[in-house]
Amino acid sequence: MKRRFHLPSLGGARVVILHRPHLTVQALTRQLAAVGLEVSQHWPDLDAGALAADFVFFDADLGHDEQFPWKPGTAPMPMIALIGSEAPGRIEWALNQGADAQLVKPVGDSGVYSALLIALQAFEARRDLAAQIADLRARLADRQTVVRAVVLLAARGRSESEAYRHLRQLAMARRETIEQAAHRILAQLTQEGGRDDRSERS
Repeated sequence: MKRRFHLPSLGGARVVILHRPHLTVQALTRQLAAVGLEVSQHWPDLDAGALAADFVFFDADLGHDEQFPWKPGTAPMPMIALIGSEAPGRIEWALNQGADAQLVKPVGDSGVYSALLIALQAFEARRDLAAQIADLRARLADRQTVVRAVVLLAARGRSESEAYRHLRQLAMARRETIEQAAHRILAQLTQEGGRDDRSERS
């Protein structure tokens, strides 16, 4: 089910502008102040304090990877590219930084508020997707752990169905999930090298 986006109140949000002193910065600052946001301008680099920002506007024309205190594409907040040149290499670089929205330079007297909202929605959708992928990977890893535990138990003289039932019984006895039981059994069997039956009775 697609998550609905509700317009948030942006008042008091902290915005960092990574751009050399320019009329673009002045126009941005006026619009952001009108929305009630706190603004700071930086050039040529962002320091670690930028990690506390809620939004970052960055110059896509003169920007480079070393300006940011994070790796490309891993910004912990929405990123908005300020684009003056439509050279393919510059657009590609901005996208690789994880730009969630864009503003075309020169910036006028409108467009900033919608860019903020679009960037926020795109950032949250991307973050939710990453969380879902991480959860699916963790669940897949847990399933593989259960399979490995069942295979090792079956190698000690049980059928696979009997080994799986035994693993469930061990989990119930300890009031743990079957995945937790599988991790424990794997650790024990690996330590013991499968030489005795103590791990199954623990």
